[in-house]
Amino acid sequence: MVPAAMGFGTRTVGPRLTPATAAHEGLTVLLVASPLLALGLTTWVVAQPPNIPDMLVRQYLHGNVGLSATQFEALLGLREDLVRDLMAQREVWAQVVAVTFVAGFLACVLHVLLSVLRLKRSLSNAFAWKSIGRVHILLSDTARVAYSTRGLRNRYVVLPLALLDHPQDLKITVAHEVQHFRQADIECEFLLELLRPLVFWNPAFFMWRRQVRMLREYACDQALIGRPHFDVRAYCECLIRACAAAAGNRTFFARTTPTVALVDRRETRHPSSLRNRIVAATASGKAQAGAVVWMMISGLLVAAVLATMLIMQRSGDWSHDRIMLSAIVNLERMAERNATVASPFQGGFVSASR
Repeated sequence: MVPAAMGFGTRTVGPRLTPATAAHEGLTVLLVASPLLALGLTTWVVAQPPNIPDMLVRQYLHGNVGLSATQFEALLGLREDLVRDLMAQREVWAQVVAVTFVAGFLACVLHVLLSVLRLKRSLSNAFAWKSIGRVHILLSDTARVAYSTRGLRNRYVVLPLALLDHPQDLKITVAHEVQHFRQADIECEFLLELLRPLVFWNPAFFMWRRQVRMLREYACDQALIGRPHFDVRAYCECLIRACAAAAGNRTFFARTTPTVALVDRRETRHPSSLRNRIVAATASGKAQAGAVVWMMISGLLVAAVLATMLIMQRSGDWSHDRIMLSAIVNLERMAERNATVASPFQGGFVSASR
């Protein structure tokens, strides 16, 4: 429980997600679990779901693809050929791709481990200030910006020592970090960090991660601003001062992750991020998308993910369309073979001259 003496009232620190945050974090979990979900759906629910190869074969048989049957079959088998070459490791390009993937995976794992060790060292160097149940508020003379993280059982809020000289900023900062606990943002950040070594090669993952981090800050800001008698101006000024403090701490390859900070250091490189947060916080309009709207949006996104997951599956047993395509391919090959083989009855006789 957070005591009323610090100005937060008596509130529990359990998870309480806003609709927008719940939608994005739910989709993050869905994307991680999609391989197992696809296996379960194709095993127990839809044995033979529609997939892209079968749809393309159907379009070809209807005359909507301007390729020969042999070329079209080679195009359909391109994925299987690439996987087979990668597994065989006989080609030079396959070896280069495998080495690149292994090196990237190991580099990401090493970076995550070093970040966790650095975070653990930062927590051990800080000293305890207050304990509220399993939430431990720590003070650090090395941290420039407040951040929150957690262990297996306990949660931690690390505050810069300079915040003790600014009681109002101290109250706002603690409220912000505790709100991240309510929204389960720390758990989502851990999930994103664990997922990064597996999909480091996919730029869409980094775009998705940036979007999730941005929306969780918006959701946290809106949750705090929605409280009665909350000083929006003081909150925005606190964000600006925290951004200035983060800009003065230019450290590279030494991030304390996985954490959730009051102001991310990336916002110092992209001033528009902080500007958008302040504009959203000071917007006069109070109309926000309700839970019903976010449920509809989440339902559509989940349906899109599930549909994409199913149509990306490999085709199963031979269907009637596949058999027809194979017959057309065999007829084309027989026609090419007959065209290249010379008939013994073609041509004429040559008489010998005397």
